[in-house]
Order: sequence, then C-alpha cells, then structure tokens
Amino acid sequence: MSALAELLAGLREAVALGGPVVALLGGVSIVALAVVLAKLWQFRGLGVGRHEAVRRALREADAGAEAAARAALARSPSHLSPVLARALGAGAGQARSRLQAEIDAGLARLESGFRLLDSVVQLAPLLGLFGTVLGMIEAFQALQAAGAAVDPSALAGGIWVALLTTAVGLGVAMPTALCLTYLESRVAAERALADEALEVLLRPGFGPGPAPEAAAHVAGLAHA
Repeated sequence: MSALAELLAGLREAVALGGPVVALLGGVSIVALAVVLAKLWQFRGLGVGRHEAVRRALREADAGAEAAARAALARSPSHLSPVLARALGAGAGQARSRLQAEIDAGLARLESGFRLLDSVVQLAPLLGLFGTVLGMIEAFQALQAAGAAVDPSALAGGIWVALLTTAVGLGVAMPTALCLTYLESRVAAERALADEALEVLLRPGFGPGPAPEAAAHVAGLAHA
C-alpha cells in the first residue's frame, strides 16, 4: 500500500505542478492503457498468433490429407479456423470473395481501437507542447511584472514546470506508439497467414471433383 500511496502522491504533485494539461494527459493515458489491455485480452481469446495448428493443416492439405487437415483445424484456437475449414475441400469453385470478406471482417474487429491509440500517439505530444507554451507565457508574464527585481531562480522554476507537460506528453505517446506497433504487427501476421491459406486451399485442382485436366479429358471422352 505504501508504494501505491507514493505513486498517487506523485501523480497529485505532477498534476498540481503541471495544471489541467497534465491532468488531461493522465486521463488520456488511462484510456490508452485500457484499450491496450482490452486488445490483448481480445487477441488471446481469438487465438491471435497461435498458428501451429493452422500451419499443420496447410501442410496436410498440401499432402492431400484432407481429413487430417480438418482435424488440425478443429483443434486450432485461431479465429481463422472456421473460415479455413469451409474453404478446405471446396476447391476453386468456392467463392473466394465471400471467404475473403469474412476474413477481412474478422481482421477489422481486431483492428478496432487502433484509431484511438493512433490519436493518442499524435495528440499527447501536442497537448504537452500546448501546456509548455501556456507555462512559458505565465513565466514571462511574471518576469514582466517583477520589473527590475527579477529572481532568476523563480524564472527557472517556472520554466521547468512548463517543460514538465512536454515530458508527460512524450511519456504518454512513446509507450502507446510501441503498443500500437506491436498490435499492428500481430494483425499483419494474421492477414499474411489468411492470404497464404486461401491461396493453398482455393488453388485450381485442389478439393473435391476432378482436376481441370481430368475434367477436360472426361468431357472429351463423352463427346467421342
């Protein structure tokens, strides 16, 4: 409890020194942290990044073992598995656009909240700079009011307090940017795997029914 009390005391002191801008940045940082934690929980629940079973299914499909591929997809925790299971065995006759749309919709749900995090990354340094400008204005107003009796220590104190908001803004923006980059890389990996899987499962000649060359041969025998 003592550590928490010290943290809260430090936050109150920072807000008292930096004013409403620091308080606003504190609220923005709480929102950003909540979004990051929610996205990590969502990614875990949807099996994002857990590709072992999906890749095993693709290897089995390449080897022509459709039953083994379906079993691997059934064990997969990935959110891509249901769509890939429908694509498996459907062959080139399956509408790729329909499957691609379902995958894109799932990836869009994963990307929800990214705009907010990106806004925090861009807005937090600007808020910090805004607070610094306001603080500098107050410091130079005090300097003007002091006239000839200028206290350099008071001026320096006003300047570092003004710069505090810029430091807080950067402190909010930088970890948020790192978290956003990490989340975006996870979604990019999901999209790359989905594209690869559709290429494998919907390639011509894969799936039920004869391959195109065999179908042409059968048609030629029928006309003979």
